[in-house]
Amino acid sequence: MVNQRQAALAAGAITLMMLTAACGGSPSAKERQGDDVKPAANSSEAAKGYGYGAGAGAGGGYGAGDAQGAAAPGEPGGKLAVRETPDLGQFVADGKGFTLYRFDKDSAKPPASRCDGDCAKAWPPVPAGEVSVSVGIDAGALGEVARSDGSKQLTLGGWPVYRYAKDTAPGDAKGQGVGGTWNALAPDGKKAGGKGEKKEQPAPEGVSVSDNAKLGKILVDGQGRTLYRFNKDSAWPMKFACTDACLETWKPAKPVDKASVKGVAEKLVTTVTRPDGTKQLAIDCWPVYWFTGDGKPGDVNGQGKQGLWFAVDDKGAKVTAAPAG
Repeated sequence: MVNQRQAALAAGAITLMMLTAACGGSPSAKERQGDDVKPAANSSEAAKGYGYGAGAGAGGGYGAGDAQGAAAPGEPGGKLAVRETPDLGQFVADGKGFTLYRFDKDSAKPPASRCDGDCAKAWPPVPAGEVSVSVGIDAGALGEVARSDGSKQLTLGGWPVYRYAKDTAPGDAKGQGVGGTWNALAPDGKKAGGKGEKKEQPAPEGVSVSDNAKLGKILVDGQGRTLYRFNKDSAWPMKFACTDACLETWKPAKPVDKASVKGVAEKLVTTVTRPDGTKQLAIDCWPVYWFTGDGKPGDVNGQGKQGLWFAVDDKGAKVTAAPAG
């Protein structure tokens, strides 16, 4: 009996070491020798400069108070009201006019909030107290749910209610469609969306190797889009420096089924969780993205952008070669 217990403990320890080595343990020998990008020294350094598009953007975090005019975390909802735009149709705003959101990974029956930690900094929960409704919203649809920290969060139609930290002015709806999991709240608690509803882009099917005429063997997604990694991200420990406006130009690649991986070792293909709770494809533990400036399969217009963005080869390493003229 003792031997069986010892064997089980040993097996558990081995599993833990394997997981740690996979994404979050010590850097590989190649990393230590300086042949590749080392992890950022700290999170504040990683957040400096995004290197997106044709120029660098200003840094930014997740705190709602970072931008002037943004609602403060923990601020009561006040008198909820129905607003309407051509893009969203009818949606709910708080007493100061800030758009309210719901998260697909939460649940309404029973109500449950699954946005904690960094996610809750990006998406501040709306407290359950000090709230009323105006015409168009059923007061009976309001409720509350206990969060993991014991606080009470407002619900509408059973769905936990949030603001988005980067909505800096009343009427902003920058959180609509983020990660394909965040949506403005309709008055009945469902997802808002009119004619111009932002639709989630279909998930690419798999990862494969493309023999690119300019860069050699590089990884592409199921739509043939070149996959890039960002020097200011970090794999050991996992950190994300491409956030906010950066994501308008560099789109996080979506996780894939291992069965649809071709030409690259399956062990290099993993899934990581971003600060807002969404999932992203990673190669050798580095988050990977596709570039909106690549118009068609085979384009590598993102290669070397600001000296920070690089394609990934079939071994999981970054490609440092410049595109052939």
